[in-house]
Amino acid sequence: MRSGMNHTTQPRSVQAGDLHPAFTLVELLVVIVIVGLLAAMLLPVLGKARSKTQGIQCLNNHRQLALAWRMYVDDNQDRLPYASEDPRRPETAAAAWISGSLDFNPNNPANWDPSLTIQRSPLWPYCGNQLTIWKCPADQSFVLVNGVPRPRVRSMSMNVYLGGWGGTDGGWGAPIAAYRIYLKMSELLDPGPSKVFVFLDMREDSIDMGNFAVRMAGWPDRPELYGFYDLPGYYHHQACGFSFADGHSEIRRWRDPRTTPPLVKGGLIYDTFASPHNPDVAWLQERATRPVRSAP
Repeated sequence: MRSGMNHTTQPRSVQAGDLHPAFTLVELLVVIVIVGLLAAMLLPVLGKARSKTQGIQCLNNHRQLALAWRMYVDDNQDRLPYASEDPRRPETAAAAWISGSLDFNPNNPANWDPSLTIQRSPLWPYCGNQLTIWKCPADQSFVLVNGVPRPRVRSMSMNVYLGGWGGTDGGWGAPIAAYRIYLKMSELLDPGPSKVFVFLDMREDSIDMGNFAVRMAGWPDRPELYGFYDLPGYYHHQACGFSFADGHSEIRRWRDPRTTPPLVKGGLIYDTFASPHNPDVAWLQERATRPVRSAP
């Protein structure tokens, strides 16, 4: 038989470690909002930092490629490599800085196989086996080959007035033939090596052959005739990398939105059009060539 003593249960003391406070829904929402705001503030900064780093690397690529170009010229009696081969004369490909043409056709291995283009270039021996200097690091274009993305080999193109198409105007007639096709370094004294660009980045939907043709119509005082034959790159916050015949490189920020129409991914844009009074065209013209001088 149990005794009649009253057994009272004593409360257990609460230890500090037993407390598990929880966030309320409102507190969680506040934290999420703060994290989102911080991310929104940081992402543009990180994007600009990445773009700046790519721009610096792009300029370095330009310097190295321009140095290779200059060493080739020095080793070849002052002769400039052609900006493109003349398709009508296949033998001119050997003296073109690059041969072949880019597009997005997977059956065109020139898009993605450097052994068919870059490594056959007369500039290649001066490049230290560096494939990367032929491309802007911000250019992420590729071609799907049997379902596998293959990066395209090049985003750099050469001023067409440096060597032209196999040393000629390519049969374009007056629009190109009225302006000088420079064949030797010494000819660049007019307007001067520091005022003639050699290479620039091209946008992935405009690049094809190795040249970039500045449309000279309207130079120097008829801006109503300005226009494009090719479109320059704008990978660096609406800016493009350039290298010049004296060896310096620079970034040019475009001022007119007509110079930077929306990119056509995986295809080619219509890049031959009038662009009257476009200050970007004037800038390109001033650094491309000069009119052919009439014989005395």
